[in-house]
Amino acid sequence: MYGALGIGVGDKVFMLENTWYTVISPESCSSILWRSWDMKEKAAEELKLTADKMYEFRLVDGIIPEPLGGTHWDYDEAGAMLKKYLLPVIEELKQMAPEERVNKRIEKFCKMGFWDEVNE
Repeated sequence: MYGALGIGVGDKVFMLENTWYTVISPESCSSILWRSWDMKEKAAEELKLTADKMYEFRLVDGIIPEPLGGTHWDYDEAGAMLKKYLLPVIEELKQMAPEERVNKRIEKFCKMGFWDEVNE
């Protein structure tokens, strides 16, 4: 996950609902831990790499819904859905001074990997 975050640093990070976010595939993880691809489903479950889990752990800021069947079935609808979610976020961020955005980003990413009363 943290390797994936290394390329996903931003003021706001969103995931499409059917995507996953990880630095290693479940197959590769299974190969390393159990020396077999046979445990790839267990590896995927343990990696907790789905959008709902990433949001639950506060590693992403939101989940963007996809068209029925997934984004790859209707690019135009997917684009419209992205636009609906992202334009308000962009407008919100444009109102903030660059220093404030950087400080908020640092604060957000420094909280990752720790669990305390503040994060609940």
